Amino acid sequence: MSAVAESTDAPAVLVEHLPPDDPADDSGVTALLTLRDPRRRNAMSRALSDRLVEALEAVAADERVHAVVVTGAADRGPAFCAGGDLDELAAIGQSEGTDGERDIKAVYAGFLALAACPVPTIAAVDGPAVGAGINVALAADIRLAGDTARFEPGFLRLGLHPGGGMTWMTQRLVGQQTTLAMLLGGEGLDAAAAERSGLALRRVPGEMPDPPVGEDGTAARSPVVVEALRLAGHSARAPRDLVVATKASVRATADLADHAAAVDVEVGPQLTSLHSPAFRAGLERVRRRR
Repeated sequence: MSAVAESTDAPAVLVEHLPPDDPADDSGVTALLTLRDPRRRNAMSRALSDRLVEALEAVAADERVHAVVVTGAADRGPAFCAGGDLDELAAIGQSEGTDGERDIKAVYAGFLALAACPVPTIAAVDGPAVGAGINVALAADIRLAGDTARFEPGFLRLGLHPGGGMTWMTQRLVGQQTTLAMLLGGEGLDAAAAERSGLALRRVPGEMPDPPVGEDGTAARSPVVVEALRLAGHSARAPRDLVVATKASVRATADLADHAAAVDVEVGPQLTSLHSPAFRAGLERVRRRR
């Protein structure tokens, strides 16, 4: 395991490289990224967004990393991401010309980098995901919700329009009615409602660890983080090029209306995998079990 940390007073993204519990010959690692800004409950400031971009750029360039889990530090109770930094947003509101657009897009850069990550990404949500925090979760490929998870848009009560692509991302997952209920009706979703609506793959029951830091000084992992790492381990045990190609095909076929067009997308990567050492090894394992 390896970790990268910064001063406890500065917004940081802690990075741990974790092997799967039962590694295979082609195994890589899962990168566990923990948003950490305890004074702001991990609010998405420009500084935290910059750290997230840096972490994800390193992940994309690291051939060892086959999957990513994103969560929030729980220094003062569970918290995924408590929205945008309100002081920064107020300052952006005073900007003139193109400065405001430039500055607010810099805040968006973190979840855009997560959305663009070539390997599978899983958001493990404990505690509130508010405003921009929902965007971080939505930018991941898969969302798991712990018992304390709460998805709260919060824009209208601040007199603020949604941003960061939230209207688009939410509709694609839960449809227009639930999106409008959240953004215009103030409807927050707890873990069970997030599961029912499809915003989260599933609710993961279980209590948060107490204390939140173990005897070795590392963060104790909540049930939802443990489950996210288990899920990510399936990709970590597979060849990285196969994982990346499969995710790319899922995205390429998402909006196709024709079955034959989807076959055309998949045929090249599948033929490539048929020639791979990983397929030959997998085939041999199956034959030995017959």
